[in-house]
Amino acid sequence: MQMMAAEGGGKEMNEIKTQFTTREGVYKLLTHSEYSRPNRVPFNSQGSNPVKVSFVNVNDQSGNGERICFNVGRELYFYIYKGVRKAADLSKPIDKRIYKGTQPTCHDFNPLTATAESVSLLVGFSAGQVQLIDPIKKETSKLFNEERLIDKSRVTCVRWVPGSESLFLVAHSSGSMYLYNVENTCGTTAPHYQLLKQGENYAVHTCKSKSARNPLLRWTVGEGALNEFAFSPDGKFLACASQDGFLRVFGFDAAELHGTMKSYFGGLLCVCWSPDGRYIVAGGEDDLVTVWSFSDCRVIARGHGHKSWVSVVAFDHCTTSVEDGDVPAEFSGSDEDFHEHINFGAGRERANSAHSRLSKRNSTESRPVSVTYRFGSVGQDTQLCLWDLTEDILFPHLPLSRTRTNTNVTSSLSPLTTGQSTNTSVSSTNPSCTNSKDNVSNSSTSGNQANSLPSTLPRSNSLSSSNNSNAKGNSIIDSAFIATGVSKFATLSLHESRKDRHEKDHKRNHSMGHINSKSSDKLNQLNSSRTAKAEAVKTLGTTLCPRMEEVPLLEPLVCKKIAHERLTVLIFLEDCLVTACQEGFVCTWARPGKVGLLSSQNNPANSPSGTVV
Repeated sequence: MQMMAAEGGGKEMNEIKTQFTTREGVYKLLTHSEYSRPNRVPFNSQGSNPVKVSFVNVNDQSGNGERICFNVGRELYFYIYKGVRKAADLSKPIDKRIYKGTQPTCHDFNPLTATAESVSLLVGFSAGQVQLIDPIKKETSKLFNEERLIDKSRVTCVRWVPGSESLFLVAHSSGSMYLYNVENTCGTTAPHYQLLKQGENYAVHTCKSKSARNPLLRWTVGEGALNEFAFSPDGKFLACASQDGFLRVFGFDAAELHGTMKSYFGGLLCVCWSPDGRYIVAGGEDDLVTVWSFSDCRVIARGHGHKSWVSVVAFDHCTTSVEDGDVPAEFSGSDEDFHEHINFGAGRERANSAHSRLSKRNSTESRPVSVTYRFGSVGQDTQLCLWDLTEDILFPHLPLSRTRTNTNVTSSLSPLTTGQSTNTSVSSTNPSCTNSKDNVSNSSTSGNQANSLPSTLPRSNSLSSSNNSNAKGNSIIDSAFIATGVSKFATLSLHESRKDRHEKDHKRNHSMGHINSKSSDKLNQLNSSRTAKAEAVKTLGTTLCPRMEEVPLLEPLVCKKIAHERLTVLIFLEDCLVTACQEGFVCTWARPGKVGLLSSQNNPANSPSGTVV
C-alpha cells in the first residue's frame, strides 16, 4: 500500500507524520535537512544491518562544528552536519567508503581527540573486525581482529571508554565483549586467556601474552548475543542488554555485578542511562520500555506504546529537568561524586560529570518540587514514542506528589499473566543491589484479599547512592593492563569466507540479535530461547521481573508513525532530534521555537552560527 505523508495528525493509519505536539510545543520535520545517500534513492534494506548514526563536535569556529557519520548497507558516509539549517551538499561528502564482503554495523567517535583537522572513528563490521579511521585525514587506519582470530561473529556495539584516548570496548553477537588499546596489535595467533573474575552468568579474562597485544580483556556476558551496552554518564558503570533478556549493570573498573533486570519476555535490544545516572531504560522484543532504578536495583515502571520490537531508547537531556530551591546546583552532588577518582591504566581520566546537578536531588533530605525525565524510543513498528517520567512514579509515597504522567496499572497485555495470582508480593529490595540468588526471591501470597488493587513492589522514598560496586582495591583493568606498543598501520582488507556469505538472509522483523547470524548461531539462539523461556517462568513475579500489575504502566506522551521502514536511530541534540530508518534516510526534527533559525536556509553560508551545540 502506498503511504502518503501528512502534515500533523492525518486520519489514515498509514500516513507518515511530519510534525507532532508536546507540552513544550511543536516538533517539525525539516525535509531540507535530510541526510541520505547522494542519490536519495531509498535503500533496499533486506539482508542489511541497521542504519546507525554517530555525531561528534570538532569545535569548528565557522559554526558548523558538528560532524555526522552514518552507514547504509555496505556504504559509510561522513558529512558536515548543519542541524536545523539546510543539509550539506550530499554529492560532496567529506569521506565515503564502500566495503566488500562485509558491512558496517556500528561506529563511534572519540570526543576527546576530535578537532577540525582530525577525528578518530571506530567502525565495527558484520564479519567481526573493527577499523579505526580518520575521515578527515583519510591516510591512516588500523584494523583490529583482521584475521578474525579474536571473534568471528558480528560486531553489535563499539564505544570509546569514557575519558580515554586509547581504550575502546567492542561487543559481539557471540555474547563476548573485548577491551582494546589502539596502540596495541592483535597478534598473528588466537589469544590465550586467563580468568580474572567470575560471577553469576559472566566472566572476565585477561589476554596472556609476553608482549603487548589486544585484546586486554575478554568479557563473556549472559547467553546469546550481547546487543548493546552503554556507559554511565560518569563512566564508572556499564549496562549490558543481552538476547537472553537480561539487563546486567557492572562496575566497569572492578568488573563487579551491580544489579540485573529481566525483560518481560524475549531479548533486550537497547539500553540507555538518564543524564544523572540514576535510571536506566531498556527496550526489546517484549514491545515495552522498562525503567530501572540504579540505586534501588528494581523496575519502577514499564511503558507500552509500541506495536513491535523497540530498537532504540534515549534520554532527552534538554527536556529532562529537576526544579527545587533546597539545594544549590553547585552543591547538589556528594563529596564522593566530586572527589572519588580511580586510577585507570595509562593515564585514563574520568569523564567529568556534567550532570551532577541532578545527581542527589531526589533524596529525602532535598525532595524536589518537580521532576521530569524525558526519554524517547523508536521501533520496528516505524513509530516514535516520547515518554515523561515524573515524580508520581519516582516517589509514589510523597503526599504532595502531582500526577502528571498518564499511567495505567493493568495485567492484560500479555498471556504470561493469565491465570497468575494477583495478590503476590515480593521480598523487600536488597539494599546491597548485588544480584545474588538471595534477591531473586520466590513470590508468596500475601493473603490480603480485601485490597482491590494488587500489592505492589516495596517502595523506598530514599533513593540513596549505592557505592557497593565501586572498586575498593585496584581496578581489574589496572591488573590486566599491558605496556602499550605502537603498531604499524594495518591495511583495510575485510573479507569473509564463502560459507559466511549466507548470513545475508535477513527477515524484516528480526532483531539486531538475529541479523546476519550464522546457522550455528541460529541453533545456539534456538537453544538459548528455550533457556530464556525457562528463565522467564522462574523470574516472573520477582524483583528481576515483576508482573505487569505490580509496577506502573506508562503511556506515551507522543506516539507517531514517522517512517516507511523500521526505525533504527534516535538522538537528541540541542535544537533538534534526529531519527533514521532502514531506508537510509536521516531526518532532523526541529525543536519548538527553533524553526525560526531557518531564515538563511537557502544560503547556508550566511546561516547564523552556533545553532547546533
